[in-house]
Amino acid sequence: MVIEKTAVAGTLESSDAQVTVEPAADLALAIESSVLNQYGRQIKATVEETLGRLGVTTGHVSVVDKGALDCTIKARVEAAVFRSCDASASDIPWGGAVRS
Repeated sequence: MVIEKTAVAGTLESSDAQVTVEPAADLALAIESSVLNQYGRQIKATVEETLGRLGVTTGHVSVVDKGALDCTIKARVEAAVFRSCDASASDIPWGGAVRS
């Protein structure tokens, strides 16, 4: 999938994450979290794995984590990427079933 326009998924509420994706020439990831020292590597790995599974190779991805679980981060990344390329909600197999 290609990130065609800026899109956001998630909130800044406790136990959630807000993911913003924007078009860019290369792939860049920015993570902000109050638990970055403890879970930063896991958050980064979760985002990179989800982007890889979706076939995203370019774009700027920003994650503002408020203590979200891995499954929430995956869902927010998926939603932001799908919104960025206007994928139809009825044609998306949510929950990790999407394969590149």
